[in-house]
Amino acid sequence: MRIWDIPPEKLCRNHLLGEHRELHAIWSILVHNKKGYSHHPETVRWRGKQKALYLRHEALVKEMKQRKYHHNSPLQIQFATGSDHQDIFVDSADEQVRLLRQKNCGCLV
Repeated sequence: MRIWDIPPEKLCRNHLLGEHRELHAIWSILVHNKKGYSHHPETVRWRGKQKALYLRHEALVKEMKQRKYHHNSPLQIQFATGSDHQDIFVDSADEQVRLLRQKNCGCLV
């Protein structure tokens, strides 16, 4: 489970779509108090920052549309509460770039 802190336009298809899927999972955990993965470090860092998570989703959707992908899963804005800024990281931005480069997947990092 991972939400990258890399601009969406730099992500390859698999990482862009995978992050979108995982973002929805985290959103569901936070908004609907689901138990699965609620203690995962990636979920924990978004607690109280649903507005920032919402904004990340919107950035992903913008990139998906730019690439002509279909998007049919909007988030409910009324749950976009808390901070609009994410300043906690599971891995630093530099480490995330290193991880993506290692994958040799087509991400533009």
